[in-house]
Amino acid sequence: MIPAYNEAGRIRASLDRLVAWLSAPDRSPVGPAEILVVDDGSGDATAATVIEAARALPPGAPVLRLLQNGVNRGKGYSIKHGILMATGTYVLLSDADFSTPIEQLPTLLEPVAAGLCDIAIGSRGLATSEVEVRQPRWRVAMGRTFNHIVRLLTHLPYRDTQCGFKVMRRLPVLPLFRAARVERFAYDVEILYLARKARIAVREVPVRWRDAPGSKVHALRDSLDMLRDVMRILWRDRRGGYGRLGRPAAAGPAAGGDGRGEPAP
Repeated sequence: MIPAYNEAGRIRASLDRLVAWLSAPDRSPVGPAEILVVDDGSGDATAATVIEAARALPPGAPVLRLLQNGVNRGKGYSIKHGILMATGTYVLLSDADFSTPIEQLPTLLEPVAAGLCDIAIGSRGLATSEVEVRQPRWRVAMGRTFNHIVRLLTHLPYRDTQCGFKVMRRLPVLPLFRAARVERFAYDVEILYLARKARIAVREVPVRWRDAPGSKVHALRDSLDMLRDVMRILWRDRRGGYGRLGRPAAAGPAAGGDGRGEPAP
């Protein structure tokens, strides 16, 4: 599932690459796949480009669906929309630029499919992560500062909550997304915070990552907004705003350990 906002310039190339990878007989690790693109009220030709790509799919290719928010609501809202409308057992969340290449999907899917966790988050912050092209130093510094503050405030152990490449078992995380309220970039923190409350197991997995130009994140403004959202998460939780997040009966393993580590061999 891909949230997209004004991505007309690169969404077609990303979709073509994704379809080609999923269509290879030895590449799709979970059988038939569905691709969801959630257009977040784009002002360019993003939606038209996705429709055109869907019409051009060859027989036997994965299904490509377009969901539209109508107006710009934010990345968190778009992902919630997609999760609630998805139909598969597993959901991959990926940014439109595929800074983490689709070839990394099996690395994250493996621990989820094996029942070791219900959420696997790609991470640029572990010792074995492969960051091939780094962001500018000031963006790296701001990202590390944000992560440090998040860990200090929430006591979440993860070194990288914001990498745009995550795999989830859909049924266990549905209650989390139904309860979620953050509509913009701090959605990752909220979902991981709620996963801990619901005792849903999360594993942080090192990935290969390459910075891509054209980020929609305004470093200073959005970082401050994200910190405000983190504070709202904590305040909402203290007031009982999330209710009781019990584990679904069909969910996988309960959370344990510190949530970090590499997938099982």
